[in-house]
Amino acid sequence: MGKAVRIAIDDLPDAPLDAAATFHAEYVTGVLKQANSVDVMVLIFPPADHAHHGWRLASVQDLARTAAPVRVNAIVGADDAGIAKAADWLETAPGITGHVLRIEGETA
Repeated sequence: MGKAVRIAIDDLPDAPLDAAATFHAEYVTGVLKQANSVDVMVLIFPPADHAHHGWRLASVQDLARTAAPVRVNAIVGADDAGIAKAADWLETAPGITGHVLRIEGETA
């Protein structure tokens, strides 16, 4: 397993368009800077309604393409144990990049 980083994405607005704008303005540059020193990045988003899925997926896919060969994925959820298990798996799963996983419990 290579070096991995988990990045919490917090304090986004409720409206999807506003949340996407905030994510790009406040997080993307920092995420890409960290890509220079890691092999795997896992972004952790708080739960949000289905209207956020599109911009989150497109953003993660674009980050994965831009940061390649660094693998970039995201997890959406609030269950810390479930998020930790999913992140552990993503960090050791070769070839998995550009995905958003929704975690709804430790056994999800």
